[in-house]
Amino acid sequence: MNIRNHITYFLVFFVLGLNAQQMLSPEEAVELALEHNFGIKIANNTVEIADNNTSILNSGYLPTVTGNAGVTYNIDNTEAEFSDGRVTTLNGAESNRYNASVNLNYTLFDGLGRLYNYKRLKEEHQLSELDARETIETTMLQIFSIYYTVAQLSENTDAIEQTLTISKDRLVRAEYQFDYGQSTKLGVLNAQVDINNDSISLISLQQQLKNTKRDLNVLLGNKLSEEFNVDTNIEFMLQLNKEDLLEKTKANNVSLLQAEKNISISKFDIKTNKAQFLPTVDLTGTYGWNKNNNNAASFVAVSTNTGLSGGLSLSWNLFDGGSTLTRVKNAQITLENQQFLKDQLVIEIERNFNNAWDDFQNKLLIYQIQENNIITSQNNFDRTQEKFKIGQATSIEFRQAQLNLLNAELSRNQAKYDAKLAELTVLQLGGELLNVEF
Repeated sequence: MNIRNHITYFLVFFVLGLNAQQMLSPEEAVELALEHNFGIKIANNTVEIADNNTSILNSGYLPTVTGNAGVTYNIDNTEAEFSDGRVTTLNGAESNRYNASVNLNYTLFDGLGRLYNYKRLKEEHQLSELDARETIETTMLQIFSIYYTVAQLSENTDAIEQTLTISKDRLVRAEYQFDYGQSTKLGVLNAQVDINNDSISLISLQQQLKNTKRDLNVLLGNKLSEEFNVDTNIEFMLQLNKEDLLEKTKANNVSLLQAEKNISISKFDIKTNKAQFLPTVDLTGTYGWNKNNNNAASFVAVSTNTGLSGGLSLSWNLFDGGSTLTRVKNAQITLENQQFLKDQLVIEIERNFNNAWDDFQNKLLIYQIQENNIITSQNNFDRTQEKFKIGQATSIEFRQAQLNLLNAELSRNQAKYDAKLAELTVLQLGGELLNVEF
């Protein structure tokens, strides 16, 4: 009876400990990742850089204004002979000059190069957003893979604990039977061996569960305590339609969208290079101030000038040795390669989608079969247990039924989470992962 009391106390405190632990839902895991995952933070900062690059301040459409100022100081030895024959000699004659100006430069026309470059920057900004989305999707799949591994290990741990409890009850029964002469010491020893094996399995699972929780916590920016649980209840989106999802895949898959953006960028590269065949027209303007303090040998002692000047200039690179033409041809080849890559990607993504869909359907079917296998294994164990209690089943037969039930539970848990991850992979290929409500 003492052993039974210890088991009861253990289970009570274990349940109370579980209730005190934080329950992490899939929605909360996603929210923590979006806010604290470092890979996602870096991706968001990359988008911000691309956004800065599309600003009017980086477009080339604004003029440049520069300010210049200077001072010159001279000490001269001067000998001046005037027309009337007078001669003046100055030693150490001082003079100085001051100047300041504001200069404006503005390109009126550059062959539309800056227009195409500005549009290219906008495409790059959208591409960076797609890159960030890809990072988020990849991170989410990684998070859910670890999240559901924690869930699976949690359920496996529960199953092993139940098995250990049954093994301990069997040891108590075997000790009673031995004490009353109904069984040999061999039954007690076998029960003790099975308890040891179950305890070792439980210890290994508990350590694996702790390690996996730490892995999940790292992806969430280490914002959780180690004492948390995850939701083991999952629902499948059985209303998914293959044909509809395939069409969404062709329209929304992030890799295809990235390929389309790369094609657009390559088109603007061609136009930007072709713009160099056209002339450039620049507008310049200057407002200046100059002051000269001359030495005594000069006719003018002090002079001050202020003035405004402006002008237009045209430059046209009539022939640059063929380098611009070479860049245009290479940009055209790059565009063709981007189109080839997209065509290849369409074929590969359709194949990947079909494989992922079939994998999901098969794993869902396996999960359903494993659920039915649980019922069969449970019935077999219950009957074997009743026979064991009345002496109609050996301890070996009881242990085998016990292991069959445990293996069925472990296989069911594996199949359940494999099916869920396969479903998420299908949604990720279809570009719908970020729209899922878990």
